[in-house]
Amino acid sequence: MELFWFLPTSGDGRFLGTEQGGRPITPAYLKQIAVAADELGYAGMLLPTGRACEDSWVLASALVTETQRLRFLVAVRPGLQTPSAAARMAATLDRVSGGRLLINVVTGGDPKELAGDGVFLAHDERYALTDEFLGIWRGLLAGEAVTANGRHLRIEDGRLLFPPVQTPHPPLYFGGSSPAGIEVAARHCEVYLTWGEPPALVKEKFDRVREAYAAQGRTPRFGLRVHIIVRETDRAAWRAADDLIRHVDADTIKAAQVSLARQDSVGQQRMIELHRGLTDRLEIYPNLWAGVGLVRGGAGTALVGGPSAVAERLEEYASLGIDTFILSGYPHLEEAHRTAELLFPKVKLDHPLADRGLTHSWVPRGEFIGSAGQSLPQRATAAQ
Repeated sequence: MELFWFLPTSGDGRFLGTEQGGRPITPAYLKQIAVAADELGYAGMLLPTGRACEDSWVLASALVTETQRLRFLVAVRPGLQTPSAAARMAATLDRVSGGRLLINVVTGGDPKELAGDGVFLAHDERYALTDEFLGIWRGLLAGEAVTANGRHLRIEDGRLLFPPVQTPHPPLYFGGSSPAGIEVAARHCEVYLTWGEPPALVKEKFDRVREAYAAQGRTPRFGLRVHIIVRETDRAAWRAADDLIRHVDADTIKAAQVSLARQDSVGQQRMIELHRGLTDRLEIYPNLWAGVGLVRGGAGTALVGGPSAVAERLEEYASLGIDTFILSGYPHLEEAHRTAELLFPKVKLDHPLADRGLTHSWVPRGEFIGSAGQSLPQRATAAQ
């Protein structure tokens, strides 16, 4: 498995739906999270995009010089920039980072936000634009001279003079549950992403995705975007889940659900269907909890439990073909450490954790016991 972490550029804190326990999203705080994820051994980091987020490209450019191995999954948004400008940005950041750039293709699903960005295309037309955009973008990064005259985009003798490190281009990640979205993914993208639905729903979607890719002569990789609440025991994890939403009231849920319902994103509607705004049916599958989606758009579910239980659920998703898991938890700095400590020893990672970026051979874990370093801390066995 590849385990990624998440950079909370739209807000972070100990609770959802309230200012209490919140913390300022400063550049210094975001740097702490990125550096922690790098040193802890996460394979990559997702930087979100949208009106409520800091710009992902600017932040990634600042953070690549603060990290050593962490890859950055950064959004390209067709319709907000030309494919040639996006190609130059991607090539430059891939070169600056030494080949650590990944691209998250985001077509958008909130008509109000899209209108605020000057995009007024209907759902399927946005995917038609994305199809043209990615065709040009991929050609430029592959070193081709590109001329295209489509319904939405036109380019004559487009060229990219500074190539990326990764060939033919940084890998493309894509999440879209509609037929139009799946078709675009099949033509252009290496990794198909889904939010955390029960395994049966994920399998049904993946079957359609595999068929679409096969029709293009391609085979997809799969990724899962989901929150995580892991504690030493199952009981402690479920207490933490309840605590996360203890300040969320009925009015806050209603306002959030009205806002989310206006979206034309099929994936978002699938998230809403998991709980329908009700608080009495939040464990929708063993260890899969929909409480986050009461007030948050996008990824609305969390894996909840002790290390063994959460690892077992990850293995179940892996059996469907998922090899990349993009995780997050509130607050993100502390939960990055907690997840690495409790979960990493329970799963098979495809990226090394040796020395976690340290240049020397050994450092103590835990504080020395007694005076003058009398003895080392002992390993404890925790109940699962």
